[in-house]
This record gives sequence, structure tokens and C-alpha cells, in this order.
Amino acid sequence: MSGLLIAAPTSGSGKTTVTLGLLRALRNQGIAVKPGKAGPDYIDPAFHKIACGRECLNFDPWAMRPELLAAQGVVQGLLVIEAMMGLYDGAADHTGSPASLARMLGLSVVLVVDCARMSHSVGALVRGYAAYDPHVTIAGLILNRVGSARHESMLRAGLAGSGIPIVGVIPQDRQLGLPERHLGLVQAGEIDGIEAFMEHAADMVARCCDIESLTTLAERDVADPQNLLCRIPPLGSRIAVARDEAFAFTYPHLVDGWRADGAEISWFSPLADEAPDASADAVFLPGGYPELHAGRLSQAGTFRHGMKERAASGATIYGECGGYMTLGEDLVDASGTSHPMLGLLPLSTSFAARKRHLGYRRVKALAGPYTGMDLTAHEFHYSTIVREGQAERLFDAFDAAGEMVGPAGLCRGNVSGSYMHMIDLAGAAA
Repeated sequence: MSGLLIAAPTSGSGKTTVTLGLLRALRNQGIAVKPGKAGPDYIDPAFHKIACGRECLNFDPWAMRPELLAAQGVVQGLLVIEAMMGLYDGAADHTGSPASLARMLGLSVVLVVDCARMSHSVGALVRGYAAYDPHVTIAGLILNRVGSARHESMLRAGLAGSGIPIVGVIPQDRQLGLPERHLGLVQAGEIDGIEAFMEHAADMVARCCDIESLTTLAERDVADPQNLLCRIPPLGSRIAVARDEAFAFTYPHLVDGWRADGAEISWFSPLADEAPDASADAVFLPGGYPELHAGRLSQAGTFRHGMKERAASGATIYGECGGYMTLGEDLVDASGTSHPMLGLLPLSTSFAARKRHLGYRRVKALAGPYTGMDLTAHEFHYSTIVREGQAERLFDAFDAAGEMVGPAGLCRGNVSGSYMHMIDLAGAAA
């Protein structure tokens, strides 16, 4: 088994671009590679899949039990996981950092350092990160956004004697930037020229990084975990899952777990005005960007009729975040225009009145398909609730520090949803 964690001192250091370039470069060289993303991220994994052609798994050291992390860490080929935030940044309870993931999975860390605004000081920064936790091995450095040969020589002088090999020096390149929006990067499928970007990033990494040294650093020993793993149970035996640019935020491990428990999965696109499978006994509307497509969703007659027919048949209907907003009565877009939604829950939401809601959650299900269960989840949205009508509360929610956030979500009969993205069954924090 082999694996690397591509991390950085801070967000914005370029680790996503370096990871994408490395994934594509490895694929171009015929090296079997499996991508991973640390933390609760839906957007970067789609870029990873385009980069190397394989599904990207999430590795969340706060929200996932150690046995789930271990099971996902057993892969064929080289496992390359992109960290989130800074190497030692975690949840509010000081757990769940990329460093803790490296410890749990025995991963060597490659630290991507943004050198654009420093020279000799890089030595102090790197030594500090290397000494902060003796159980985390920073096995290599990639110096990013290096301005010139003279700049590189100063950086190398500052790192002399650190004992950590420099495995890459990447120059500044404006073509290596990616567009962003309110929840992170613009979705990979929306970017024109994404293939050209991937090839450019791969060429840069192949020329400026020592691929052979990186693959050598990745060697690790792992125990093969038990195949039997208790997961979040499926919503039904035949689950229709929405999937398109408005509903793109689905964790692969969640759907894979449902399949492992015997559920049949079908896919449909609300934006293409498709209805869920008429034989489905459950429908899952995941998160995404319904606020960007509210007009189309409100006019998608086949989708709307199919959802109401499934609800009337008694099928379990469950929505997360954007899916929850779509189950409501109306959605106000950024311009202030109100669009009718499915009307299956007494809920009105607005993207015109924005407020950021972000953080890990532990939730206890009070109603709905997971009544009585304790789950880990993540919340990240800018839309706000304008009005809620009479319905049961779906969850009691607590933040990462154990403080009560309050009741969350709604349940009316067989239809339920909330802003929470389910991740795993609740277990001991990492």
C-alpha cells in the first residue's frame, strides 16, 4: 500500500492545483492512482475525478469513524489525498485535522508552501510545522509560486539543514488559477477548457517535481480492515438520487454503503426535467446549487410531477441542504425573485438574504428515516430560512464542541430534510 497527504500551512497555498497536476501526471505516466479529499468537501473531488479518471473518496477524520477511514484507505494503487485548510487546522474541539488523518492512515505528508511573499523565512515556517507534532512526518516539500532562480536559491538557503527534501519547485503561473464562487471553486463541469488546465498543471508538476521521489515517499504499511462495516442505512431498497449541476453534492461513501447493504441506486436529473424512477421507494435530493437554477427547477413539470407522485405513493423523500430548499414551497434567488419549489415541506428559503452557516454537527434524529440515530454531519450554506410552517423537527443539532445549535430540519409524514449533510454514524471523535 502507498499513500500521500498533500497539505499546506494555510488555505490558498496551491495544494488543489498541485494535487490535480500530480494526479494527472501520474495517470499520464501509467501509474495507478486513487484520489482522496480530506474533510467535508464535494467540489474538489469532482476535479480529482477529471484529473485521473477515478472516483474521489472523502476522508473526514472528525466526522468518520476510524473503521470507515481505514476501510476507505485500502485501495489499489497510489492513494493521493488532498488536505483541507492548514495541516493542523481542525474542528472547534481541536480534533479532525489533516495531521490527525495522516497519523491514523500512516500517510507521509508533502507540504506545499506558498513562497510568493517570503524567502529565508521559509526555513522557520517549515521547521515549526515539522516539530509541532513528532507523530506526523513531513516527508517532502513542494515550493510553490517561486518567482525566479534567485528566489529559489534564497529559499533553499533558508531550508538548508532542515532534513526535509525539496521534491518540487513550481514557478508562479497565472494559468494555474481556478474560478471560485460562494461555496468554493466553480464546479468542474462548468469550466470551459478544464482538460487544457489539467494537462497544463500535469506538465508543470512533471517538469518541476520529482515524481519518482514522491512515489517512494508514499510507501506505507496498513492493516486490511474487516469487510463488514456498519454504515448509515439506506433510505429504501430502490433509491432514486438526483444528480446534475444543481444537485451535485453526494458523498461516494454514502451511496457505496447503501449499495453494500443491498439497495439499488438509480439517477435522475431535475435540471433535465427528469422524474425519479417510478419504482423507487426512496428519493434522495442532495445538496448543490438550486439557488442558481431556481427558475429552471420551478418550470420542470416532469420532475415536479414525479416527485409529488413518489411522495403520494408513500416513498421516503429526503433532502439535504439544496435538496431541502427544493422540497420547500418557494426559493428566493439572489436577485430577490421568488420561485415556487415542490411544496412538500412548509419551508421558504432565500439566497437574497445571505448569511454564512458553517461547521461540523452531531445530530440526533427526532423523526424521519433515521429516527433515534446519532449521526455526524456538516453544514455549509449561505441561504437563510424565511419561514417554516407546522411540521415535526427532524434533528437536534450540536456543534463540534458539543454546544447545542438547536432544532434543525423538518419532517412531514414520509418527507423530511435539513441543511445537514450526513457523513457517518456518530462515534468517538478522532
